[in-house]
Amino acid sequence: MHWQTSRFDIDLRTPKVMGIVNVTPDSFSDGGQYAARDSAQAHCDRLLKDGADILDIGGESTRPGAPPVTQEEELARVLPVIRHAVTLGVPVSVDTYKPAVMQAALDLGADIVNDVWALRWRDGQGGPSGESVVAGHPRCGVCLMHMHRDPQTMQVAPMEGDVVPQVLSFLELLAQRLKGLGVHSSRICLDPGIGFGKTVQQNFSLLARQAQAVPAGYAVLAGWSRKSSLAAVTQTSLSNAASMDVDQRRAPSITAAVLAVQNGANVVRVHDVRDTVAAMKVLAAMQAVA
Repeated sequence: MHWQTSRFDIDLRTPKVMGIVNVTPDSFSDGGQYAARDSAQAHCDRLLKDGADILDIGGESTRPGAPPVTQEEELARVLPVIRHAVTLGVPVSVDTYKPAVMQAALDLGADIVNDVWALRWRDGQGGPSGESVVAGHPRCGVCLMHMHRDPQTMQVAPMEGDVVPQVLSFLELLAQRLKGLGVHSSRICLDPGIGFGKTVQQNFSLLARQAQAVPAGYAVLAGWSRKSSLAAVTQTSLSNAASMDVDQRRAPSITAAVLAVQNGANVVRVHDVRDTVAAMKVLAAMQAVA
């Protein structure tokens, strides 16, 4: 399987590690340490040295309860970093739901649109849709993620019942709609949306039944890195889980990434690139002799 993107056909016969570059002042995981342009660009360079296969650059936090960022502010944050990243010889993804940001990033040479809204967001002012931006591009890759409700309310009222068939039908519908606009399935990657409007149990159900939650024939991205569900199952109390810092979440995150790949994920989106790459080598060594 390959994932077609603007400049690269990404070979997914081996899993790929997508390194996260948060150009935000309010990220839980990074604490705003890469919000400045120079530090974000240096972080891109460091992630590549650590073994990242793809860089994912985002200028707006989508953690539960995160406030929205204006289009102008998001553009100011991400475009200088994307301009640098596209010179580094690897696929570059822009993590955004705003069509204008997608278009600007693609115009700079970005390869992938990674959208938590799965191209459904509208600005309410009659602007272009994310679907039209992606469909109007001849080659760019796109990742469509399942999200219940929106970042402000998704964990206030999470999903109910068995989430696997619900996520499957959502992703199938959105992928088919995009294919109807002329986007080939080789350009589409699907993400079940761990932590986006699901309970802890539901998130682990999506991990255990990942193959059932994503339509066959599409690349699969898993984003478990530093998620609160990992804290919830590894700490002895809720208060401990709430205060669990990012270093304490590293080992659970790497474990979840390995399990996601074992269950069929082609791409894992992570903060801790070097350790995840090492873990993937161990998994590959075992699979080579199995």
